[in-house]
Amino acid sequence: MNDSKDSLSYEDAGVSVERGNRLVDRIKAYAASTHDQAVLSGLGGFGALYDFSQAGYREPVLVSGTDGVGTKIKLAIEANRHTTIGIDLVAMCVNDLLVQGAKPLFFLDYYACSHLDVATADDVVSGIAEGCQQAGCALVGGETAEMPGMYADGDYDLAGFCVGVVEKSGLIDGSAIREGDAVIALASSGPHSNGYSLIRKILEVNHIPLHQQLDDKPLVDHLLEPTRIYVKPLLELMQQVRVSGLAHITGGGLIENIPRILPAGLGADIDRGQRPLPAIFQWLQEQGRIHQEEMVRTFNCGIGMVLIVPAQDRDATLGILDELGVDAWHAGEITRVNDNEPRVRLL
Repeated sequence: MNDSKDSLSYEDAGVSVERGNRLVDRIKAYAASTHDQAVLSGLGGFGALYDFSQAGYREPVLVSGTDGVGTKIKLAIEANRHTTIGIDLVAMCVNDLLVQGAKPLFFLDYYACSHLDVATADDVVSGIAEGCQQAGCALVGGETAEMPGMYADGDYDLAGFCVGVVEKSGLIDGSAIREGDAVIALASSGPHSNGYSLIRKILEVNHIPLHQQLDDKPLVDHLLEPTRIYVKPLLELMQQVRVSGLAHITGGGLIENIPRILPAGLGADIDRGQRPLPAIFQWLQEQGRIHQEEMVRTFNCGIGMVLIVPAQDRDATLGILDELGVDAWHAGEITRVNDNEPRVRLL
């Protein structure tokens, strides 16, 4: 070794092992708050242990999913508000599992940045733990990666991974959907985690500050409202009503997500007149001069989840959802369509 040159360390390269260890110490309590008797290991090991025998299923089918939050993170960074973006991360994963009837069991996250800011990462993971509590699943582990040169200073990115379970007999795959079934819409909390590259473009082109007021609160409050997690009320509903299909309304909106669960030859007629377009979407459409077709293909436009039930169960379903505190309404019906007709018609 040439002693005439200064010795280099990992810290010199921009990676701090000490900061990573401090973060793990700070977030252990968040993870522990989501654990039940099925979780056999805490943070710090090479892998998380989950005792599946505690789940109590006869013919269990495991359902897995992964997702991120997209460029909504950029707004969180700009506003220096990081405590809810973790809820978004969990929501985007668990809501996808839910549409197949699955109960989320455990969740892991991946946090990548240029230089680890422990306070920021702590805020993010506290939100992930809150999302896991809302979804009734355990935060069993994750990974934090400092990668100087890969990200700009102050930037970070997130990915989430979730595993759930459903009885084979209770699997929801859309095959039970029939012509005449009722389409029920569940309200979103806002744009959720989709369309934020367009939202940020609207802000940039129009030079709109995040503190601008909209409906008596700052615009940033509307835009950083966390994605709604539908897991607990809909799992409760499924114990009482036979749900034929569920669609999580994410990128692609109603137009592209509902057809993903429809059998061949069936479509859906959605009555947009049942609910006015929420204020944040009206504002986005006006500020961006966005055509209607672009709106419904980019944003959820106030509907975060769609469920399909037999027509005779419509009123009972709406009654149960109301008792569970879910804002839901009858939005349309399943119809017969030809090959050359759109699968979803917005009336």
